[in-house]
Amino acid sequence: MVRAKRSLGQNFLVDGNLQRKIAAALDPGPEDEVLEIGPGRGALTRHLVGRVRRLVLVELDDGLAAELSDRYGDRADVLVIHGNVLKVPLESHLEFPEQARVVGNIPYNITTPILFKLLERPRPAEILIMVQREVAERIVAAPGTPEYGALAVGVRSVATAVKVLDVPRTAFRPVPRVDSTVVRVTPVRPEPLAPEEELALRALTRLAFQWRRKQLRKTLRDHPDAGYGPEVLESLTREGGYDLTRRPETLSPEDFIDLSRRLPGRSARGL
Repeated sequence: MVRAKRSLGQNFLVDGNLQRKIAAALDPGPEDEVLEIGPGRGALTRHLVGRVRRLVLVELDDGLAAELSDRYGDRADVLVIHGNVLKVPLESHLEFPEQARVVGNIPYNITTPILFKLLERPRPAEILIMVQREVAERIVAAPGTPEYGALAVGVRSVATAVKVLDVPRTAFRPVPRVDSTVVRVTPVRPEPLAPEEELALRALTRLAFQWRRKQLRKTLRDHPDAGYGPEVLESLTREGGYDLTRRPETLSPEDFIDLSRRLPGRSARGL
């Protein structure tokens, strides 16, 4: 049996009851195409094989990928991909990327990059991932709370997100130092933003939360990636109705979307 590798952030879910609960939360059907990220020793895989039309497994670890290939390689309904999920062109391995459902126990050290990778177009129908509980709180955080930030805005500008299930650290081997939470992220259809609007929003959100304790007026005026003049700021106040004394953490994802649309020169500034 392959041992967990600390360098890959591996912690294997060994609690059978929780394995079944996560699979039940995904509620896979016989016509579903499911992508599982980091199947490891197959804790969730065993509850999905034979229940879905097609199962695609992406595993980075050499030994685990080989074990999965040995176990499921003769099945026409299972595809094992040995590779880094951040580098694998996922859409090329899925028959219908926008209908696919994603599940996985995500390594804590690369949670955010993986989540935003999954939210690239074409987005899947549903993403059910287990993440560090602290990250889950940041994903679903409400404006005005300490946990609210660029992650919440980035995810919830294009998707809904809800916590599904808390998973204690004792459910894993080796036992990690933190607890986990399963989060359901459901991309909004039809797409709420054009691709260029998403880029502008991401740039605005990034710079705003770099200066999260400063008022919007100062950030939009003085940040090196903004530098908007008084006429733009006045227009935001007069026509947009923005109180520029507010801080970024008080703006909802919808506020950020509206603000990014009102700022001029987005293509030139990356905003």
